[in-house]
Amino acid sequence: MTADAVFAAALDTAQRTATAINQFSSTEEVGLDTAYATQHALIARRLARGERLTGLKLGFTSQAKAQQMGVSDVTIGTLTDAMRLDDDAVFDRRSAIHPRIEPEVAYLLASDIDGTDIDGAGSGRPLAAVIAAVAPALEIIDSRYRDFRFSLADVVADNTSAAAYVVGPWTPFDRAGALDNRAVTLEVDGRISATGSTAAILGDPGRAVAAAARLAARHGFTLRAGSILLAGAATAAVPLPDDGTVEATIAGLGRVGIRTRSRADSLAQKGS
Repeated sequence: MTADAVFAAALDTAQRTATAINQFSSTEEVGLDTAYATQHALIARRLARGERLTGLKLGFTSQAKAQQMGVSDVTIGTLTDAMRLDDDAVFDRRSAIHPRIEPEVAYLLASDIDGTDIDGAGSGRPLAAVIAAVAPALEIIDSRYRDFRFSLADVVADNTSAAAYVVGPWTPFDRAGALDNRAVTLEVDGRISATGSTAAILGDPGRAVAAAARLAARHGFTLRAGSILLAGAATAAVPLPDDGTVEATIAGLGRVGIRTRSRADSLAQKGS
């Protein structure tokens, strides 16, 4: 087996059994090409079991998040329907190793996007031509590595720690207004756990679309009409409670929430 296939098998087993593994970078040199090949192989295993692609996500678009995790580059990962939760659904905490949660901006793509479509300098199609709607979102991240520690290549191979996500109410993009400095609040069990601004997402979450287009073209991903793009976290991630509630609010866009359970009689209620 190739290195990426071996890594993908190990990560797949770690996720399915909620068992942490050693970082690949602790024993081998792993470059980004191998890391992204591993991620593609990992997702191929999930698709072979019947999962469907629902979109893409960016990681480390927030300086606070990058500093928290000790990395310095934006990453791209894959979303599937098995990761999607309905708003206010229950997430089974036992299905994860050491999950954390963070508030995000979600985009609904109106058309296919390639690497030349959107440019951070303003050339190419405007965002209004490629984004149908925007929504508040929560992402649960769960590194499959011990102690939630990893190199950039490690986390890319691990599908950027993707575990689950929930999207709140959609607002048509042409009615959303400017999104470059919206207040963001993350509450755990009714208490404010983190505050921030959408400006933490690359200065303006709209820039995440251009970043996703460039990364997708470079690393073999596709951005298709009707899919979701998670633009990145607006605050540092916080630990997911064993039994409780988490809500995120983005000014002008509304709220989104989940409940968590860890008791044996609590089953995850995942939407499709």
